[in-house]
Amino acid sequence: MSDSAPSPSLLPEPGKQNVLITSALPYANNVPHLGNIIGSVLSADVFARFCRARGFPTLYICGTDEYGTATETQALAEGVDPATLCNKYNAIHRDIYSWFKIDFDHFGRTPTPQHTEIVQDMFTRLFENGFIEQRETEQAYCPTHSSFLADRFVEGECSLCHAAGARGDQCDACGNLLDPLEPVEDTKAESGEEKKATGWLINPRCKLDGTKPERRKTKHLYLRLDALQSEIKTWLENASNSKEWSANAIAITQSWINDGLKPRSITRDLKWGVPVPTNLPGLSGEDYNNKVFYVWFDACIGYPSITKCYTDRDDPSGKNWEKWWKNPENVSLYQFMGKDNVPFHSIIFPGSQLGTREKWTQVTKLSTTEYLNYEGGKFSKSKQVGVFGNSAKDTGVDVDVWRYYLLSRRPETSDSEFSWREFVDANNNDLLKNLGNLCNRVVKFCHAKLNAVVPDYRAYKDPDNSLNQYKEEVNSLLQTYIANLTATKLRAGLSTILSISAVGNKLLQDNKLSNQLLTEDPDRCGAVVGLALNLLHLLSGLLFPYMPGTAESILAQIGVQGSGNERFNIPDTWTADVIPPNQAIGEPKLLFSAIPVEKADEWREAFGGEELRKQKAIELEKAAAKKAAKEKEKEKKRLKKLAQKAPSEQLQNLSITDTAGNQPDQKPSE
Repeated sequence: MSDSAPSPSLLPEPGKQNVLITSALPYANNVPHLGNIIGSVLSADVFARFCRARGFPTLYICGTDEYGTATETQALAEGVDPATLCNKYNAIHRDIYSWFKIDFDHFGRTPTPQHTEIVQDMFTRLFENGFIEQRETEQAYCPTHSSFLADRFVEGECSLCHAAGARGDQCDACGNLLDPLEPVEDTKAESGEEKKATGWLINPRCKLDGTKPERRKTKHLYLRLDALQSEIKTWLENASNSKEWSANAIAITQSWINDGLKPRSITRDLKWGVPVPTNLPGLSGEDYNNKVFYVWFDACIGYPSITKCYTDRDDPSGKNWEKWWKNPENVSLYQFMGKDNVPFHSIIFPGSQLGTREKWTQVTKLSTTEYLNYEGGKFSKSKQVGVFGNSAKDTGVDVDVWRYYLLSRRPETSDSEFSWREFVDANNNDLLKNLGNLCNRVVKFCHAKLNAVVPDYRAYKDPDNSLNQYKEEVNSLLQTYIANLTATKLRAGLSTILSISAVGNKLLQDNKLSNQLLTEDPDRCGAVVGLALNLLHLLSGLLFPYMPGTAESILAQIGVQGSGNERFNIPDTWTADVIPPNQAIGEPKLLFSAIPVEKADEWREAFGGEELRKQKAIELEKAAAKKAAKEKEKEKKRLKKLAQKAPSEQLQNLSITDTAGNQPDQKPSE
C-alpha cells in the first residue's frame, strides 16, 4: 500500500478521464477471508491498476469501518475497549492487503475528526431539508447501568428454536431474525425497514450485566427514504448509468424500489460512533446525547472522509477532497463490493447525497459479486474452515498465483467455489504451461543463441504476411481485453490474457523456433523472436492489474530498465516495436514453479478438513430431513384427498343403488 508515501496528493486533472475508486470498507472486528478479499479490495485493485496503465488520473480509497454494534460486542468479547480493538484489526487488515499487493492510494479508517465533521454536516443538511423524522419507539432498557440497549446487547432464549444465547437481532442457531423483547405492536426501532423479525427472546438479559431489561419509550431518528424515492428513482433511470451495473446490483436495487422505500432508522444506543448533533432546533440533548449514528448511515460517508484525510492531510478546513467528491462533471466513481452491501450504495448513500441538495459525485458503476464458497462448504473463522487473509502466505505459494486463482474464480454472476485441486491445476496448467512456457522459451533462446541481445527484427520484410496475422489477432484480443476491463468483467479480461499468450505460443510453434530456423533463415528467426519479445512486453502491461509481480519479472527478463508502475502501459493498439533491436535482455527465470498435485489434499486437511466434513454432514442431514418432511407433507395431502374422495364415492354408489331399486319391473323381451 502506498498511503504512507509523502508525495503530493493526487487530484483530478481538467480535461482528463478522472477515476475515483472505492472498495467496501471492511469491518475492523475480524480477519477477512478470501471471499471478502475477492469481493471488494482485490477486484478494485485490478481496476485501479488498469485505469492507471491506461493513463487515467486514478484515486483508489479504502479503510476500516470501525463504528457500530459489532465492534462494541467484539471488544467486549476480547476484554478491550473499541478503540484498542480497532487499532489491532486495522493493523491486521493493512498487513493482509500489503501481502496481497493491494495498491491503495490511501487506506484509512472512520474514527477521525474529518469523518465526524462530514457525517454531521450531511445529517444537518438532511435535517434542515426535511428528510429526517423523529419517532418514539419502545426499546429494551437496562436499569442497572441506566442505558437503552442496542439489539445485540440483549441475549436470551430464541422463541422459535429455543436455543440459549440467541442475540436480540438474530438467532445464530436457526438463522431467524429476532426482537429483543416480545412485540406488543410494531414499535421496534427498526420498524419500517426491509426486514421484519419473526421471533423474540424468552427471558431476555443485558449482555453487560445480566439484568432483565425493561420496556421503555425512547426516540430515534429516521432517514425519510420515502420522501426521496422519486428523486432516487429519477437518478437511477437518468443519471446513474445503472444499466451497466452488475446484474445482481440492478436486481437488488430494483427490488427495493418496487417494494417502496420506507423511512430507515439511522441512530443507535451506543457510545462508539459519530455523535448525533443536538444543536439543531427540535433535537434535545436529553433524547440524543447517548445516541450515535447507525453504522450504515455513516459508513459510506467514510469514503469522502478518508479521501479528506488523504488530500487535505491535517488541515481541518481543507477542501481538496471536494475536487473528487463534489465534481460530478469531471470524476467517474466506481464502487466494488459484495452483493449484501448493494442497497447502502445504490439507495441509502445516493439518497443521502440527493437530500443534502449539494452537487455530489455519485456512483457511475457498481461492480458487485456473489459469494465465494469453500470446498462445498462455507468459510468459518470460529471453526477454522477455509483460507483467511493472514494464512494464505503459509502455503508458500507466490501471491500472484493467489491473485490469479481468486480473480479467475471471481463470483461475478453466480456463487463460485474455492477448490484446492483447481488451485493447483490453475498454477500448473493455466500459468506454467501457457504464460510461463512462452516467456521462458523466448528469453532462454534469445539469451543462449542471440547473445542476450534483441535481434534486428526489422530486417525481415514478412513477404507472405504470415507474421502480421499474429499482430492482427493480438490486436483484436487487445480490444476485447480493454472492453472487458472497462466493463469490470475481470474474469473475462484474465481469460483474454491467456488467449493472447496462447497466440504467442502458437507463433513459436508454427514457425518452429529452433537452432534449425536460426541456421536456415536467420532473418525470419530474428523477426519471430523480436515479435515474441514485444508480445511479452504487451503481456506485462496486461498482466500488471492482475499479477503485478509477474509483470515486473517479465520486464526485467526482456531488458526494460527502471522501476515504478509508470513502466506499465496498456495501449489502444499494439505496434510490436516498443522493445528495440540491440537492446540487452535480462537473465531467463521461471515465472512459475510446478505445485505437486498431492499438496491439494494436504492443504485441504490443514485448512479445516475435519470441520468441513462435519459441516457437510450436517448440511446433508438437514437436506435429508427437509426432503423427508416434504415427502411426509406430500403423503399427508394425498391421504387427505383420498379421505375427502371416499365419502363422495360412497354417496354416489348409494344414489345409483337407490335409483336402480325404484325402477319399474321390466317385462321380458319379446
